[in-house]
Amino acid sequence: MIAVDGLTKIYRLGMVEVPALRGVTFELVRGEFLGLMGPSGSGKSTLLHLLGLLDEPTSGTILIDRVDVSSLDEDERTEYRLRRMGYIFQDYALVPELTVRENVAVTAMAQGKSDEENRRDSDDILTLIGLAERLDHLPRELSGGEQQRVAIARSMVNRPLILFADEPCANLDTDNSKAVLDQFRHINKELEQTVVMISHEDWHREYFDRIIFLKDGRIDRIETVDA
Repeated sequence: MIAVDGLTKIYRLGMVEVPALRGVTFELVRGEFLGLMGPSGSGKSTLLHLLGLLDEPTSGTILIDRVDVSSLDEDERTEYRLRRMGYIFQDYALVPELTVRENVAVTAMAQGKSDEENRRDSDDILTLIGLAERLDHLPRELSGGEQQRVAIARSMVNRPLILFADEPCANLDTDNSKAVLDQFRHINKELEQTVVMISHEDWHREYFDRIIFLKDGRIDRIETVDA
C-alpha cells in the first residue's frame, strides 16, 4: 500500500543544514496499525508529515497504491489530502461554537456533499465511536477524551485511505488515553482502517501491529507486535 524508499529531509536554518531523515525505507500494508516511536528529535513527526503530504521530502519516494505522491504538485497534494487522508493531532482543534455533529460535518462539507449526506455520514461515524448521545453537545461540555474522539470522528467521516495520528494521547490522562487507543484499535479492526500513529509511551505498544523505531533520522529497528 505504501512503499517508502530512501526518504530524506533536510531543513535549512540560514547557512546550516539540519538533517531530519537520513534515507528511510520501509513498506506499510493496507489495514495495518503502525506505530512510530523513538526519542525526541529522532524524525517521527517529520516522517509522519511526509507520509501525510503535509511536507515535501528532500529526496526519496513515497508510493501509495503505486502512485508517486511525492511528485504531486501543491494542488494535487491538497486534493489528495482532502479525499484520501485523515489527521489527528495533540490539539483537538474543535470549533468551540459548533456542536459535535457540526464539528464532524465540517470535513464532509469540504468534499461538496449535500447537507443530508453530511448529516448522515457524521451521525454514522459518531455512532460508531460511541458518541451518539453527544451529537448536539458543544466541545466545552465534553471530557478531554470525548473531545479527542470527536477529532477522530472528524478525521474518519470521509473514510480516508490512511489515518495519521501525531501523539493523540499527549494531553490525556491514562484512562482517557486507553479509551482513545481502544477506539483506534476498534476502527482499525472493524473498518480495516490503516493507521499510522506516533507515540512516546511504552504501554501503547500493545495496540500496534508493527512499530518502527527511529533514531537520529534513521530506522533503528522494526518490531512486529505479538497478537
